[in-house]
Formats: sequence, structure tokens, C-alpha cells
Amino acid sequence: MNALRQKMIEDMQLKGLAVRTQEAYVNAVLQLSRRFKKSPDCIDEEELREYFLYLKNEKQVADSTFSIALCGIKFFYEHTLGKEWHTLQLVRPDRKKKLPVVFSAEEVKRVLDCVHRFQYRVCLQTIYACGLRLLEGTRLRVKDIDSNRKMIHVVQGKGGKDRYVPLPDHTLMLLRHYWLSHRNPTWMFPSRNGLAAIDETAVQKAFRAALCESGVHKAASVHTLRHSYATHLLEAGVDLRIIQIYLGHASPSTTAIYTHLTSVTETQVNQRINQLHADLWG
Repeated sequence: MNALRQKMIEDMQLKGLAVRTQEAYVNAVLQLSRRFKKSPDCIDEEELREYFLYLKNEKQVADSTFSIALCGIKFFYEHTLGKEWHTLQLVRPDRKKKLPVVFSAEEVKRVLDCVHRFQYRVCLQTIYACGLRLLEGTRLRVKDIDSNRKMIHVVQGKGGKDRYVPLPDHTLMLLRHYWLSHRNPTWMFPSRNGLAAIDETAVQKAFRAALCESGVHKAASVHTLRHSYATHLLEAGVDLRIIQIYLGHASPSTTAIYTHLTSVTETQVNQRINQLHADLWG
């Protein structure tokens, strides 16, 4: 598959897909190839149909995993091989609308206080304080921190977009203190040899251990810190459009989901419902 892989990568580069997306798409095609133990260009449409049914019914993969598999395989067959198969138009991921898990401010502190390694704790606190994605946090560079303006320059975030996010005073002081412990000229959170950024899987593992130790019983991940950041800003009265910019969302409808998560919104709605019934039956 080497020649096909290279052609697919070049097609994705021409399409302007992010490197992480390219890696995910190539892996999706690789998994398909391994399933049938043959080159993907030798797989026919009936086998492709069988594979998607296998992912849905037998393996029961998560919606996000299924979507990546579909997008990667569809790109390969339609763009790299130029095939227009009905199956690729028919298959769709399940459209489940789930609200993300969020922490209260007190829960954020409880979880992060249980991160015992200083490097991981500072990284996770920065992710929460600035609403960063995991890779945006772990791959933060020293030059991306604008101390004078108290901003972080997020370079090539999701979708290849740059953005600036506010850097709270406390987080800035924490980052300065932590940087003095390693003084790496490039990476804010360097790996042990200092030549690359810290491994994101290590940060995820540290977060899961802290969550377990904290006693906060929620199905949370590192990304929950980003959801919590947005929800807490909204509760503090920050305009939804501003939050959209800070998060780097292309559509305001994506950010609007946080209006359903704030305790302030719940309290206001409950008060109005209670008042309505008091007026009716009081």
C-alpha cells in the first residue's frame, strides 16, 4: 500500500487537510485493509458494505470512531481511487446529540489538586485556564506566550486556524515558575530529552488518575476542562460570541451548546417555572 498511501497523503495535502486528520484517515484505510488482509484497492463495494456493518453492529465503535473511519475511507475511494460507489453515499454515522460533561469550578480544583507531578498539573491548569484542546496545551511553545498582552497565540489549532486566548495572571505566573525548572528555549512542556513536546498520552493518564483520586464521579476526560472553561465563562457573563472566538469554533451553533450546561441558566429557568406555577395555582 506504500504507493497508494503516498498518493492519498498527497491528495489530502492538496485538499488542505491538517496533519492529524491525514494520520487518522490513513489509519482508517489501514484498518480496513487489515480486516480483509489485502490491499484496499482490491476491496470491492460489497466488502466495503460488510465492513461498515461490522463497525456498527459487531464492533459497535463510538460515533466519533465511526465518523473518522467513514471520512477516511470515503476520501481514499472517491479522491485517490476515483470510485463513485453507492455504499459511500448511503453510509452515515448515528446522529446522537449528547451534551458534554462539565465540571463545577470546585470540581476542577479538586481534580487538578490531585495531579501530583508538577509538569502535568501546570499543563492541565493551562488547558483549563485558556480553554485549550489537549494538543494545543501539550505543544505550547515559549514564543506563543505574549506576557505583555497576557495572551496565548494558539498556532494552527483545529482546522489549521490560529487564534489568541486570554492568559490569566495566575496562570502566567505559574508558567513562569514552571519554565524556570527546565528553561527549554522552545517547548513550554518539553519531553524528557527536551527535543519535543511532552507526550499527550502521559497527560491523559495523569488526568485519569487524578479524577479517580478526587472522588469526582463523572465520565470526564482532559477535554472536559475545555467544556468547563466555556461554561464557566458563560456563567460569568461573557458574551457567547467572544467565547466562540476564544474556543476557535467556526459556527456559533457549536458554542451555543454551553447555554444548556450553565447552572445559572438552570437556576433562572427553575425560578421562572416556579413563578409561573405559583401565579397559576398560588
